[in-house]
Amino acid sequence: MDGFSLDFVIFLIATFAGALVAGLSGFAFALVAASIWLYILTPLQTTTLIIAFGLIVQGYLVWKLRHALDWRRLWPFIAGAAIGVPLGISILGWANPAYVRAGIGVFLVLYSLYALLRPSLPPVTKGGAAADAAVGFANGVLGGITGLAGILVTIWSGLRGWPKDQQRAVFQPVAVAIFAMSALWLGVKGAVSADTIRLFLFGLPALLAGTWLGMKLYGRLDEAAFRKVVLVLLLASGVALMLR
Repeated sequence: MDGFSLDFVIFLIATFAGALVAGLSGFAFALVAASIWLYILTPLQTTTLIIAFGLIVQGYLVWKLRHALDWRRLWPFIAGAAIGVPLGISILGWANPAYVRAGIGVFLVLYSLYALLRPSLPPVTKGGAAADAAVGFANGVLGGITGLAGILVTIWSGLRGWPKDQQRAVFQPVAVAIFAMSALWLGVKGAVSADTIRLFLFGLPALLAGTWLGMKLYGRLDEAAFRKVVLVLLLASGVALMLR
């Protein structure tokens, strides 16, 4: 990809847009960026950049919300994900990922439409750490199969009725952990090309600028607006998975 080619400009725009959405909502960087990258980059380049950029974006966002982190609340999700990620990656060896993505897509569309059309859902107050660990496990399996690192934990955080800062202080660290575990279990398939490294370095300013702007916009959202943004992005995620 030439430094001043149209594809390179599209790559930078997609990187900025993905980071902007992630800064605003706390997730969906891979959904936004990869949906465009896959038209101009190889699957290996896309996977490598999602892991590298995803760790930076989510790591930065977790650092910005570090005051709200509660490790007693986080550990069940991360422990469950640690078991689920290798299982999800193993499932890829025999299951048809297209069917898995389509099934998850249908679930996300139905859930988000139901939640959008019904103004409020009663918070889930039962289950405690065991239920959180089960959600973390399922989220790890899904992350291993599809690369969506925080979808189910995002839904669960909303159902628990936590304030928006508490929600992000849960599903963002879990996403970081799943990105790291997925990188560990999958590894990089083949050598990382010089072109991929160049894209990473040139994409960093767009990534950081989008993340910064998204965080600024996030500060202007009240609880109701944040809930709607999350649900709309979950709906878009479901549609994207069904059409991919």
